[in-house]
Amino acid sequence: MKIAASWSGGKDSAFALYLAKQQGHEVVNILTMMLSDEKSVFHLIRSAMLDAQADAMGVSLIKKQVGNETYEYDFKKVLAELKAKGVEGLVTGDICEATGHEAGWLNRVCGEMGLKPIRPLWMGDTKQIFLDYIHAGFKATVVRANFGKLGIEWLGRVLDRQFYDEILKLDSVDPCGEGGEYHTVVTDGPYFKKKIEILETQKHMFDNNFGYLEVKNFVVKPK
Repeated sequence: MKIAASWSGGKDSAFALYLAKQQGHEVVNILTMMLSDEKSVFHLIRSAMLDAQADAMGVSLIKKQVGNETYEYDFKKVLAELKAKGVEGLVTGDICEATGHEAGWLNRVCGEMGLKPIRPLWMGDTKQIFLDYIHAGFKATVVRANFGKLGIEWLGRVLDRQFYDEILKLDSVDPCGEGGEYHTVVTDGPYFKKKIEILETQKHMFDNNFGYLEVKNFVVKPK
């Protein structure tokens, strides 16, 4: 099928897109919901970094600013535009139900818009998903962390086998961050035609006990 990908910029959406490609689907666009002109919803990834990811992958990116009260309406509007261009399905990196949505939200919304939901990671074992992800050749960096579960030192860490071994030693922490422990930004992967190198970062702490890694400078390089 011709599909679009719900693109957070993080590891799960990147890995799901990889698996969808392996299933033979043709990716027409990637779609990112934006908190503002400058940052994405949830992961708070800068617009320039999202553009760099799309450039590195060689795919067209759609960015749509949404509001808390109008999220579903705005999301459906973009899906309608994609369907009008011939898109038949939407791939997401969901492993379990997204926070803030009722059970079956994605199935309902895609059904109402006449699109097929594609969720290659759905209800998978998060330990195995993490290992499969790193074995596939992706590179991702932690850009958000819940300091109630992870210390500030986890911000800026690259996901690799050492990361996996150490996070498994922590109590009540999911290796893929499915409990909201952390979010990432992907800088390289098996279908990336170029790679992104992060050059300068700054760590921030919010009042709600969450930390955020601001990527202040980066470059896109040939592989």
